[in-house]
Amino acid sequence: MEEQRTPRAPAWGGPPPWWRHGPPGWSRWGDEERGAHWPWRSTLLLTAFVLIGSHFAAHAQAGDRAHLDSFGRALLLVGSGLLLWRQRQPVLVAFGTAAAAMVYLGAGYPYGPVFLVVAVGCFSAVVSGHRRAAWTAVGMFWIGHVLVGHWLYRWLPPAGDQPASWGQEGIIATWIVAIVALSELVRVRREQWARERAERAQSAQRRADEERLRIARELHDVLAHSISVINVQAGVGLALLDSDPEQARTALTTIKAASKEALGEVRQVLDTLRAPGEAPRAPAPGLDRLPELVEQAAGAGLTVEIEGQVPTLPPGTDLAAFRIVQEALTNVVRHSGSRHARVRLESAQGALRLRIDDDGPATGADAGGSGNGLAGMRERAAALGGTIEAGPRDDGGFRVLAVLPLRVKEDR
Repeated sequence: MEEQRTPRAPAWGGPPPWWRHGPPGWSRWGDEERGAHWPWRSTLLLTAFVLIGSHFAAHAQAGDRAHLDSFGRALLLVGSGLLLWRQRQPVLVAFGTAAAAMVYLGAGYPYGPVFLVVAVGCFSAVVSGHRRAAWTAVGMFWIGHVLVGHWLYRWLPPAGDQPASWGQEGIIATWIVAIVALSELVRVRREQWARERAERAQSAQRRADEERLRIARELHDVLAHSISVINVQAGVGLALLDSDPEQARTALTTIKAASKEALGEVRQVLDTLRAPGEAPRAPAPGLDRLPELVEQAAGAGLTVEIEGQVPTLPPGTDLAAFRIVQEALTNVVRHSGSRHARVRLESAQGALRLRIDDDGPATGADAGGSGNGLAGMRERAAALGGTIEAGPRDDGGFRVLAVLPLRVKEDR
């Protein structure tokens, strides 16, 4: 087993590889917002950092700010602990952390990592889509800090405190703007990652649906033709079993050959399911197998006349043309009283024209074939940019006319 390596950022210092589709595990964010996970680990680390950082800040600011007592530590613990709900209740956490920090600073406690609590609460609210609430909470915190630092400081601890400098307020405002800008950037990128994941999922689902439709169409064409031949030959064999055993033997031989071919083609289609992406073990059928179709139709009592030359076609167009002729002849066997059909091939003006005629009359309500067969032919033609016209003729017969574009190269 090959060792899996984590992709590295480009040597020129560009964005990391996960920047386009999101970091590992980011897709689980939605589950966390719905309460599937609690951010215990990050909250404990943040709480420890805030408490320890504030302890050292208190020693560094001794004499300038109030002593960090039990009430101050409780405020820090409450503010940090609220972050445990930041993915479940981001609005509540944004306002709660801002309020705890305002009370902490209003009580005169030392500056320190308490601002980090507000930043994380705001960040979580913006990323989760609650932008207005986050901005309101941050604005409330900054206005409260301005009031405390320039007006209410006279009546709040510590005693003898001086008004804060406006330069300090500018630094705090700059940090607030930076936090909001970073939060908005992450929110935009997160929404973009979500859209890209949804588009990739829709694209994968669409490819799966198209593949299922292709396989169903292949199976329908293979089985409908072969079973029609088998059904006709089984009727012949039963009718002649006693009066003409040799002819009944011939019918049984035709049944065996048709069933063997049908099993082979079904196996080829199913192999593409078992081993997606691998090359098929047998080439896909094309118009070069028209003689086989004529022989099989003859075994079902239908004489087929081929007019025109088989052109060289790309594999996709060749397969579609073969299946259209096969389905049209199957419908003649099953639904027409005529025992003669004509297949005409013409290639001109960059298109292949396939015309399949029988003289009728129809033997049932499904003249020309069932809806599934005709729908399959139309889907094959439409997938190549071609058209199918099918309907009764004025003289009582039925015609299928397919126009398929000739392409020099297959689409990649």
